[in-house]
Amino acid sequence: MIARSYGRIVNISSTAYLGQNFGQANYASAKAGVIGLTKALGMELAQYGITVNCVAPGLIDTPATRAYEKKTTDRIVNRIPLRHPGEIADIAAAVLFLASDDSKFITREVIHVSGGVVGM
Repeated sequence: MIARSYGRIVNISSTAYLGQNFGQANYASAKAGVIGLTKALGMELAQYGITVNCVAPGLIDTPATRAYEKKTTDRIVNRIPLRHPGEIADIAAAVLFLASDDSKFITREVIHVSGGVVGM
């Protein structure tokens, strides 16, 4: 990427980096680290025409989240302004945008694909 003076790096974190869930200190720390990496690399690589951004999903309908107890899923969904989990395709669309030239002037940013949870 440096040799070509062009590149797109898209990291994946999670809204868990905000540290709002009990029992997830280790997970929240790891996801916050991805955000820090995004910010630092974005600064370092900008001079080479490389953008570095991050997608931070909220609750996404996956086999893993379908295994949650109903009361847990209901509690989470009730905090989502759009009142439903996201889909894997929602994450893919954000990544595709950040990997495209449509985002050529966006770097060091975190896009929350969370149904409106982050930013409330």
